[in-house]
Amino acid sequence: MSVGPGRLATAAAPWREDARIVAVVSFAHLVSHFFQLILAPLFPWIRAEFALSNVELGLLMSVVFTVSGGGQALAGFVVDRYGPLRTLNGGLACLTAAAVTFAAADSYAMLLVGAVLAGLGNAVFHPVDFWLINHRVSVPRLGPAFSAHGLSGSLGWALAPPFLVGLAMLYGWRSAVAAAALLPLLTIALVMHQRPRLAAPFVAPRSAGGGLPAPSLLGFLAVPAIWWCFAFFVCVAAALGGVQSFAPTVLTTAYDLGRASAALSITGYMLGSALGMLLGGWLVARSRRLEANIAVGLACAVAAALVIGARLVPGTYALALMVVMGLGTGLSGPSRDMLIRHAAPPGATGRVYGVVYSGLDVGIALGPLLFGRMLDHGLAAEVFYAVAGCLVLGMLTAWRVAAASQASGAAAGSLTQRVE
Repeated sequence: MSVGPGRLATAAAPWREDARIVAVVSFAHLVSHFFQLILAPLFPWIRAEFALSNVELGLLMSVVFTVSGGGQALAGFVVDRYGPLRTLNGGLACLTAAAVTFAAADSYAMLLVGAVLAGLGNAVFHPVDFWLINHRVSVPRLGPAFSAHGLSGSLGWALAPPFLVGLAMLYGWRSAVAAAALLPLLTIALVMHQRPRLAAPFVAPRSAGGGLPAPSLLGFLAVPAIWWCFAFFVCVAAALGGVQSFAPTVLTTAYDLGRASAALSITGYMLGSALGMLLGGWLVARSRRLEANIAVGLACAVAAALVIGARLVPGTYALALMVVMGLGTGLSGPSRDMLIRHAAPPGATGRVYGVVYSGLDVGIALGPLLFGRMLDHGLAAEVFYAVAGCLVLGMLTAWRVAAASQASGAAAGSLTQRVE
């Protein structure tokens, strides 16, 4: 089990100390997820102003998450070496710059520049967040901490569409994006207020789980479970990318919903995901079969996606099924994060979460390109069949993560016995 610097695994810090750390981390996570959707809800306005195709709009999202994916893997090394504070503030500054660039954009090229800045900013959050949770939160409270972290991300996704669309309808899309720049600035102020807790000197952590020891800076890459975790994120995030970017377009086209109603589908999905995260934290505390927890949640999401794709229900019920999809994916979140913890070798927490969560960015980068092309070819409701297929692949890879982690743990135990 991971032990934070200066903290024993068997001793729990006062709950207020843990709560402060989790609150700061969760608010920063909320802002990062909010910025992942800073463009998608505004696509109708951006498309009209710049005369863009769905593929070009999808490319903007792909740039964000391609840059974020590569940057996230590198950010993991930075966090392990230098600690979280400067890394986090650098990411928040990039998000601020991205919002300002989007608001001032007068060409598609400038939108792409903003997408690069948004990707760089987004890259730091998962390595920083999970480094702080694993090294600053008492072990008995890790389950609730993972749950709160995931919940905050879902709330960030849920808040972005009504915030941005509401301001865009009143003052225009540029004003909406400019207003969003205040969020990372507020977070920087919060981080600096909690600086003493976040800027503790770096100490190489002990093992975060059952993976094999990492003998070198890149030794963790030899752990098979790490790559199965990466594959899991690619599959699930590809589905998420399609939902985030084009669910409103699909529901408008296939179900004849109005623009405002269809835009709320993302909010419904994310609110369902938030509820699922809460239930998932409770489930982790009561079930050791993490892969089974993940399978149950994703199976619910697959069923809802298939019904939407088949157009078996009216538009209002399709919106309700979006909530069910979110609930299922959210339910799997805390179990997923605990699986990664079990797979992480000693001293490689930031690097592991950086590499693994870069799969999230890869999937979200690929999803909009695939689903945008489907829409351009007149395949609207069928997008949800593709979403369901991605989630099924995610279920299969979760079982492989568990099997690989168990194999690594057994090998590590055998090695320990030989050394003793």
